[in-house]
Amino acid sequence: MTVLVIDTTGPWCAAGLVGPDAAWHEAGEPIGRGHAERLAPMVQALLKQAGIVPGALDRIGVATGPGSFAGTRVGVAFARGLALATGAKALGISSLQAWARRADPDRHWSVAAIHDARRGDLLWQVFTDGAPVSGVERGGVEDARAALSAYGDIHMTGSGAVLLGADPAHFTVEPPLKALSALTGEAPHDAPPPAPLYARRPDAKLPGGRDPEPVA
Repeated sequence: MTVLVIDTTGPWCAAGLVGPDAAWHEAGEPIGRGHAERLAPMVQALLKQAGIVPGALDRIGVATGPGSFAGTRVGVAFARGLALATGAKALGISSLQAWARRADPDRHWSVAAIHDARRGDLLWQVFTDGAPVSGVERGGVEDARAALSAYGDIHMTGSGAVLLGADPAHFTVEPPLKALSALTGEAPHDAPPPAPLYARRPDAKLPGGRDPEPVA
């Protein structure tokens, strides 16, 4: 299976590719902003490096957040557009699930993947042996601490884990591309198309009092 994965949910613009020969290729750089301008040339160069034409892609996995509002939208839109153009299957993988897989690649632990959504908010999800055992939950530090205490000995990872006492050195902001690739390859074929996972709605209102789309 030829799998392309994309992560633009944070300050990095990054992509990884594994072909039929199982060789791994990746590219990425911390750009902060400008994912829309950088992503397509990066993917094009990655495909060329691997000697793979776009039409040979079987699956395209994209990190769906939570994370940067603009960056997440760019990645999801690009994955869906490329899938439409090539006939590949586009799949969304939450950043929480990818962080958990990177922290526990052999799927032997209980892992809480925790996102720092700022403004005192955290989003978290618990995985045991690689499978989700909770939904995505949201709350403050004490809410998270109380919820996670029910799981006993649990490994914490993610951008918000340090707020619950995890060693800051454990977590890297570099995208978990190999975890994304593994999860994309394992996903069922009838999985729905990718959609962003946002942490909150913005405070501003549209004319008429309508809510805009949520932001990460």
